[in-house]
Amino acid sequence: MKRFLLVFILLAAQSALAQSWPSKPVRWIVPYSPGGATDIATRPLAERVGRALGGHSGLVENRAGASGNIGVEAAVKSAPDGYTLLVAVDALASNPHLFKLSWDPFRDLVPVIQLARQPVVLAVHPSLGVSNVAEFVAAAKQKPGLGYATSGAGSQQHITAEWFAKLAGIQLTHVPYKGGGQAIVDLVGGQIQVGSLGSSPLIPHYKAARLKLLAQSTATRAPTLSEIPTYQEAGYKSLEIEQWIGVFAPAGTPPEIVARFNAEIGKALADPGIRERYAQAALEPVGGGADGLARLLRSDYEKYGRLIRELNIRIE
Repeated sequence: MKRFLLVFILLAAQSALAQSWPSKPVRWIVPYSPGGATDIATRPLAERVGRALGGHSGLVENRAGASGNIGVEAAVKSAPDGYTLLVAVDALASNPHLFKLSWDPFRDLVPVIQLARQPVVLAVHPSLGVSNVAEFVAAAKQKPGLGYATSGAGSQQHITAEWFAKLAGIQLTHVPYKGGGQAIVDLVGGQIQVGSLGSSPLIPHYKAARLKLLAQSTATRAPTLSEIPTYQEAGYKSLEIEQWIGVFAPAGTPPEIVARFNAEIGKALADPGIRERYAQAALEPVGGGADGLARLLRSDYEKYGRLIRELNIRIE
């Protein structure tokens, strides 16, 4: 009887909260630095959704560090009152296999909606003298241990390159950077000739012919890179990795509030202005129900766990 009464009180409290919500701005935690793809995807939504929820402009809070884990921890420790959202990437599915964490993505977070996706691309400096994947593999066999840049150890970019190397039977040397910015500077400058990186910041250099893009990791070609073949089209049939961005709320957030966030963010993703901003950043808007993001998180968690073991991915 006492347990039933406690459940009733909690449900009543949640209902009362949902009815009075929102009465202040919502905080959107981005666990990465300003200016990156996750930050770019978040800012127009925080403004648009804030207006839709009664004029309270959203507050974007960048909590970078530890491969995104600092920002995630801040979100899961926040009150589940509808005033905190986490904008996370697919590292949410891989980091639990790489770090000792105080949080669990399935226990401590509630999926709201997928915002966008983009591929990992294989980029090379023109000085390498290759124009497609087959030529790259031939060059790598001539130069065992060819170095490649990523934004960090354990990233989806790292996993993608090691997976490709294993399937292609080549030996590559990982050169992890502390973020993609310096990796791209060195790649464009020719200090390193190969990069396995997110597509968004590479596109301007590709269009200016400062870099060549040889392959992308998604199952189908990204709309902004329609002329670049996928790894699967290049002959590596099992290789598929999708970098995604999704919105989550702390576990315990009232379902009515989660549903309202899903609806309002979904409307924002359909706005032509926001879609154009996403396109400029090489982000493909997705949307859909919270259940779709939940399935994606679960499937990627299992896939990355397997790949990290098979490829012996380690954080030094």
